[in-house]
Amino acid sequence: MAFLGFTATRLQIATYLLCIALFSISFLVFLNSSVSFVITQRIGQQNNVGDAVGTLGFADELVALAACPLWGVLSDRVGVRTVAVLGYAIVGVSLWIFVQARNVYPQLLLARLFFSFGAAATATMVTAILPTMTLINSPADPRVPGRHPSTASHTMTPSISSELTITPARFMSRTPTTPPSTNRNRGASTSQLAGLVGMFTGLGALLALGIFLPLPTRFQKNGASPSAAIADSFYVVGAIAIIISLACLFGLRGLPGEDEKGLQRLLSMKSIKSSESTPSERQTLSYPRLLLTSIVLGFKSRNIGLGYLGGFVARASSVAISLFIPLFTNAYFLRTGLCSPADPSDPSDIKHACPRAYLLAAALTGTSQLVALLSAPLFGYLAGRYKRFNIPLIVSAAAGIAGYSAFGATHSPDPKSADGSPAIFAIVALLGLSQIGCIVCSLALLGRGIQGDDDADNAAAANANASSNPTALSRSYSYSYSYSDPDGFPDPSPLADDLPSSAGATPLPSPPVLHPHETEPLLPAHAPAHLRYLRPAASPTSLTHLKGSIAGTYSLAGGAGILLLTKAGGALFDNAGPGAPFWLMAGFNGVLFFGGVGVAVWEVVRELARARAREGGFREG
Repeated sequence: MAFLGFTATRLQIATYLLCIALFSISFLVFLNSSVSFVITQRIGQQNNVGDAVGTLGFADELVALAACPLWGVLSDRVGVRTVAVLGYAIVGVSLWIFVQARNVYPQLLLARLFFSFGAAATATMVTAILPTMTLINSPADPRVPGRHPSTASHTMTPSISSELTITPARFMSRTPTTPPSTNRNRGASTSQLAGLVGMFTGLGALLALGIFLPLPTRFQKNGASPSAAIADSFYVVGAIAIIISLACLFGLRGLPGEDEKGLQRLLSMKSIKSSESTPSERQTLSYPRLLLTSIVLGFKSRNIGLGYLGGFVARASSVAISLFIPLFTNAYFLRTGLCSPADPSDPSDIKHACPRAYLLAAALTGTSQLVALLSAPLFGYLAGRYKRFNIPLIVSAAAGIAGYSAFGATHSPDPKSADGSPAIFAIVALLGLSQIGCIVCSLALLGRGIQGDDDADNAAAANANASSNPTALSRSYSYSYSYSDPDGFPDPSPLADDLPSSAGATPLPSPPVLHPHETEPLLPAHAPAHLRYLRPAASPTSLTHLKGSIAGTYSLAGGAGILLLTKAGGALFDNAGPGAPFWLMAGFNGVLFFGGVGVAVWEVVRELARARAREGGFREG
């Protein structure tokens, strides 16, 4: 996997894709598709099955909405591996408990809530583990006293000649920096991995439909009763979840950035060392503060904010495709008299009420999901290749606006009807492109935001220009390291190479590494300019210690999208017409589109302002 820029081991990457991503949705798809059979075959209830299924699903989503942030903040203490192991273990045990229920309320409801609690952990870890696959630990700073790989001494012994003859080139060579290509490759690999995650998630749904769901039929062919066949299926699938839990236990050991986490940190408030390159310690935040910080980051970080918004739209899109397309199709066939409901009290029973409508709805949703599955790696590549202005995300939102608006304005979903058209398949293809684009791009944005890549592109560009041009190197040195001023304003001063050279001249000192409580100027403001210390430019700040909380908030945003579209879309469907939920989805995509365009415009304006400031600094120098 090295050619893709991943820094985790092959075992860790394989475990993430084949266990976390592949099965994160498989068990949920299996349970949602089988719960009605548990009610009818195991419990024996034949009436109000639809109401029971709907209540269980709504309760599941409510629990997930609260549990995802909780699992996220917990993973920032005990580690993502521990949460993933617990999540799949809970899923497995809950599936075994599910078929032990003898009534819907409260036994089956409690089993469903227990399943939802574990499934929330597995879904949240899909996002939380992603940044660890491409995490790059900062190299040790040679100017910090301590043990370094290149020397056996515990203290640094700088060369006198290097202090007297320091030049911009020598300073840049001694200052630990991240190569420009490293930042670019890290951002690209995060996006590519997000594309693979989207593809494996789709494959997981197909795995559930193609392998898990047919299990009861296979058991019945071997002589089991319908009730026993359902129970045996849940036992097998639950055992698979336990196996996945054990695979995560061994396959995710030693993840980058997880060294300081463990069960011993569950209730501890002791500060931990922030990195190997600095002796400073990072304060341990309380659980409420972790959650609050992750929410605030959505307003401070453009990548994380767009990621939250993209997750909201992506999860709402899943409901629009899986719920409202079949409902729209069924309503059309009932309205035109092509089908009559078998159960007038439950017109949404499309499969039994109107097989023709069911087949058409399956074809439309299947086309959308197939396009999404095939496009996931493509969006992963595009998100890494054109990440500067988030072009793939904007394109996804534009496809959603066009697709949902067209579907909402459609009179007939049946291409064989007089007012229908085969173009309906192109429309649902746009819906699939929009959904997978929002999923992949939002995951990539979160990964880049967690890794502190908000400003990495600009820093990488400056370093690249400096490396390719000696003059640019001097200018980059002058711009990136400004002399300290008591008022906090930059004070451009001559570089070391421009200072008078004499044996008695005071050499320009190397910029010190700023530790906590060491931000005061070393010399007063009236000291000569060449004696004032250099202040390093701000470097990208990693948020890996908050990745679980950010992933939980991301899942919270997605859950809010599901609930909002389900309730508001359902009400609009009944009161404003069958196309109303799709117009609502077009509005959601419109908000995402203008949000992406607004961030892109802000980036352009900021770059122009920086260019003007840089030119002004060069003239003064």
